[in-house]
Order: sequence, then structure tokens, then C-alpha cells
Amino acid sequence: MSKEKIKQAYNQLATAYNDLIDHKPHNAYYDRPNTLGLITEVDGKKILDAACGPGKYAELLLADGAEVTGMDISEQMIYHAKERNQDQGTFFVHDLEAPFTMLEEHSFDTVVCAVAMQDIEEGNQTLQEFYRVLKPKGTLVISIEHPFFEYTYFKSEQYFDIEGVKCTWNGFGRPAEIHSFRRPLQECINPLIKNGFMIDTLLEPTPVAEFEKLDPKHYKELNEFPAFMCIRALKK
Repeated sequence: MSKEKIKQAYNQLATAYNDLIDHKPHNAYYDRPNTLGLITEVDGKKILDAACGPGKYAELLLADGAEVTGMDISEQMIYHAKERNQDQGTFFVHDLEAPFTMLEEHSFDTVVCAVAMQDIEEGNQTLQEFYRVLKPKGTLVISIEHPFFEYTYFKSEQYFDIEGVKCTWNGFGRPAEIHSFRRPLQECINPLIKNGFMIDTLLEPTPVAEFEKLDPKHYKELNEFPAFMCIRALKK
């Protein structure tokens, strides 16, 4: 699978994504409150927003007193992150699979990575970099697409494989073909443990009440079966 295809898709989506991100149900009232809810300390803390998109998570963290650094593979997403947050925060283009050479070790209290690890085929390098830049006892908070949901959604036949998959997103203007990697549950959990993290919380989220007003069909579905999974892990 070409990484360039992933980057092109997010560049294509960036403006519409930024325009809709404040209230799009799956983002605003499902992933975001559940993922941010796992960050227990914000005020005065240094937080790395890895795969920051158009900077909405950063906006909320900055408003709560954090010092935020954001990175994303998409130049257009970073453009919107800078525009959204004006002179607050630091944002730059970077591929999560490449070493974070611009960031010092032990420099962040928390790393948050929302719904992005599925874009990476082999995540050990990324997890090693998360571990390196975190302070001792720092916290990694990630959200990913739920492996059981993906197995069903993509009609997979080999659950234990890591496989390239694709789907079409129609909710952000013109359709965009999104490439990612589906993996079994053990390949979501074990790499964290092998790279020095201790899992503190595993959350299968449910949507908050505001979701139902905008999308009652998916509100019902997400209360019956999760689409995402949120994890908080501690640097040992």
C-alpha cells in the first residue's frame, strides 16, 4: 500500500474535515470525548498531539492550559491546525513512521494519537519514539478502529493477518478512498507491551448524548457494538 495514497487522501479531505470537525458526530461526540477523557492531567502539561489533523484536539488541550506540539503527515491538515490555533501551539509536517529527530527525549508528559495508528503497517518504530519522548511515568493515549468492528466491516477472512484495506468516506464533500491496515486485537495490544508500556485502561467507547440528536441510527449502533477502542498506557 502506498503511503502517498494515505497522504493524498488526507490532503484532499483536509478543508472539509476542518470545517466539519467541531460537530461531526463520530469525531465530536464519540472519539474525542472518550479519548480526551483518558488524559487525567492537562493544565501546565506538555502534550504531543501525534497525527493532529486540523488541530481540534490541540485546540481543546490548549484551552485547558496545556503546552501542545502537533504533527501530521498531511501538509493541508497542518495548515488548518496552525490557522485554527493562531499563535498557540507548535505544528509541523512529519510522518509518524519516521524518527522524531526534532523532539528531545523525556520532553512530554502525554502523547495522544487519535485514530491514526491504523494508517501504519508496522508500528514498532512509532511506539519506540512515543516511549523515547515521554517523560518517566508519562502517558500514551491512543484511539484506534476496533479490531472486531474492522473484521466485520471489511468482510475479512483471515482474522489473524495484518492486511491492507480500503473504504470510501462520503461524509467530507467529494468521496475519498481511505487506505489503512486492519489487525487483530493482539497486534493492537502486544506491541505496546513489548515497547515498554503498561496498559492502564482499555475503553470500548459509547457515544455521548449529543450524538443521538445528529445521527440516531449510528447512536443506536454504537451503543450496541463499538467502532473504536481507546487505550491509556503508562511508560514503565
